[in-house]
Formats: sequence, C-alpha cells, structure tokens
Amino acid sequence: MVEHLGIVFTDIQEDSLTATMPVDKRTLQPYGLLHGGASVALAETLGSVAAHLSVDSDRYLTVGLEINANHIKSARSGIVTGTARPIHIGRSTHVWSIDIVNEEGQLVCTSRITMAIIAKK
Repeated sequence: MVEHLGIVFTDIQEDSLTATMPVDKRTLQPYGLLHGGASVALAETLGSVAAHLSVDSDRYLTVGLEINANHIKSARSGIVTGTARPIHIGRSTHVWSIDIVNEEGQLVCTSRITMAIIAKK
C-alpha cells in the first residue's frame, strides 16, 4: 500500500515520525478530492511504523486495534504531510495521534490509532 499510494517517509525524531503522500489519481475520490481512505491509510502507516520503531521488534509485534479520523479540510492536488506523535506508550498498548496537513500547513485530517503490543511466540 505504501508504494502504491506514493507514501515517502521524510523525518524521524525521538517523538515523531513524518511522511508525505501525493494528492493525485491514486489518492483522489470521484469528486476530485483527497479520498478519506487514503488519509486513513497514511495515518495507519505512520502510527503502525512509529509503534514498530518504539518496541524491541525481536520480541514484540505491533498490530492495529482501532483507528479513527476526522476529515477537516479537502485537498485537490499537491502533497499532504502526516506526522505521528505518541499520546500513550504502554506495555501492551500504544496510542498515536496523526495530523495530516496540506502544503500550506492547514490541517486536512486528524487521526488517532491504538496499537496492540504483542509478545512474539
């Protein structure tokens, strides 16, 4: 999905992970607006990868439990940028907040994902 949607990771910090996604024929819905599902795919990708990077991946798997998204502003072209930041890093769950903005820095979508942290067998 990451490759198909053109998602590119652009920055990793101690407390955040950032990626971009083009608003083009791959990510538009029939009205010519950024598809909400594409925004959620970007948000889930960021939250999932951020959680994975936050655990010992030799010992734990990170899998999504729940995601929600509020679509605030439409986008018709250009690039959107998503940034995931932790809200809660627990032993068995993580909660990540993901904000997606347009090229002008305006909020397009805000999302929250809950990740389960599962010990590998």
